[in-house]
Amino acid sequence: MVDEITGKVMHLIAAVKKIPEENVTTESTFEQLGLDSLDAINLIYEIEGEFNISVPDDVARSIKDVQQLVAVLKANLTGDTTYTGT
Repeated sequence: MVDEITGKVMHLIAAVKKIPEENVTTESTFEQLGLDSLDAINLIYEIEGEFNISVPDDVARSIKDVQQLVAVLKANLTGDTTYTGT
C-alpha cells in the first residue's frame, strides 16, 4: 500500500509519460519508465504545481527514480532543505 503522496507522484508520472498507472511502481527508475530529460522537466514542473513547492535544478537533475522523487518531495514538504536527493 502506497501513501497519498507516493500515489499522487505515481499518477503524475503516468500522466506525463502517458502510460498506464499500474506500470509505475515505487521501485521504477525513470529509465525503465522511458522518461527522457524533457519528460523529467515536465514531471518536476507538474510536481511543483501540484504540491506548491520548488525543486532546485541541481536536485531535480539528480533524481533518477520514483523513490528519490518521493523522498525529495517529502523532504521539501516538511521543510528539510538539506535533502539533496542522493
